[in-house]
Amino acid sequence: MGERWTNTALLVIDMQNDFIEEGSMTQVKGGKAIVPNVIRVVELARQHGILVVWVVREHDPQGRDVEIFRRHHYSSEKVGPVVKGTVGAKLVDGLNIREEEDYKIVKTRFSAFFGTHLHSFLQTSGVTKLVIAGVQTPNCIRQTVFDAVELDYPDVTVIVDATAAATAEIHTANILDMMNIGVKTPTLHEWSEEFA
Repeated sequence: MGERWTNTALLVIDMQNDFIEEGSMTQVKGGKAIVPNVIRVVELARQHGILVVWVVREHDPQGRDVEIFRRHHYSSEKVGPVVKGTVGAKLVDGLNIREEEDYKIVKTRFSAFFGTHLHSFLQTSGVTKLVIAGVQTPNCIRQTVFDAVELDYPDVTVIVDATAAATAEIHTANILDMMNIGVKTPTLHEWSEEFA
């Protein structure tokens, strides 16, 4: 394990069945394709002592904690997306939380920082560098990244082929916006070479 990674956390965002699997009303079209890369990013992080933080949505069955524009998906008659305890809220196959090592943050909005204790937890853990993987680029990835920059994390990295959006064009445009505020955007291969 490299000592240079001890102040780094990997944020794996929303890699849950309802965002990745075919047929879900909240499926991110590019999500399924990045699953192998996200698995590899997690493996590399663990091999090098990087703290893995799972950022997930888990909503109330009636949608009382969901954004206004999504509330129509929830009622006593139907189960909405990523309801706590449902299959849709579970991580996709191949991704697993290691309770003894990893950390889990539950959010109900786009940013992993909004309404959560993520910033406090990262500060307490001595984290100053963030690496981001998951879905979806224009919403949860982008908002988390912009909040991290606003909170003065000096080193924020988005793995471009371990993040995804509904289309390649949307993904690329948002990656460019993040690059323009100083965020690093390597591919998985480029990032993995940093461990050599």
